[in-house]
Amino acid sequence: MENNIFAYDYEEVKELRSSVKGHRPIVVWLTGLSGSGKSTIAKALEIQLIKDGFHTSTLDGDNLRTGLNSGLGFSKEDREENLRRVAEVAKLMTDAGLIVIAAFVSPLKANRDLVKKTVGASRFIEVFIDTPLEICEERDVKGLYQLARKGKIKDFTGINAPYEKPESPDVHIETSIFTVEKSVAILSKEIRSKIK
Repeated sequence: MENNIFAYDYEEVKELRSSVKGHRPIVVWLTGLSGSGKSTIAKALEIQLIKDGFHTSTLDGDNLRTGLNSGLGFSKEDREENLRRVAEVAKLMTDAGLIVIAAFVSPLKANRDLVKKTVGASRFIEVFIDTPLEICEERDVKGLYQLARKGKIKDFTGINAPYEKPESPDVHIETSIFTVEKSVAILSKEIRSKIK
């Protein structure tokens, strides 16, 4: 099949968007087990950044699965496609000049590497929301860990599917040590150092 697609160069426009917004765009990628606190931290971080005058948007795993990715299941292939789509959306949002906060389990290094490659390494901050499995299970507001333990959910990350911890994340947040407020302060400082 013949390829008649030619990407148009919008680099000049991207630079203008950044100058108008007063900061460089970036993707802040929060990875961690279900129940680790990714969404809670993402929301608090976005609120703080907006109050500080930054232009932001948050992408959350469950929210995207009710819309853009609603047709995807949880097979290995569907999970990879879910993250591929999210990476492309994040790239479009950074092209629009936004600080993008993304909260996704993204259990495999290959998943996170794909996102980093798609959005660009200079626009990517990997944040490991490090919460012990037992704490995630205690929180389990959705009841997913219980279902996975009973065998009713297959390939559930942390129970019967692997989670590859980031080896050298840009930011390591240990939620058993840091409060949400402290986590937001740490992340805000890191973001400010990258968007000037």
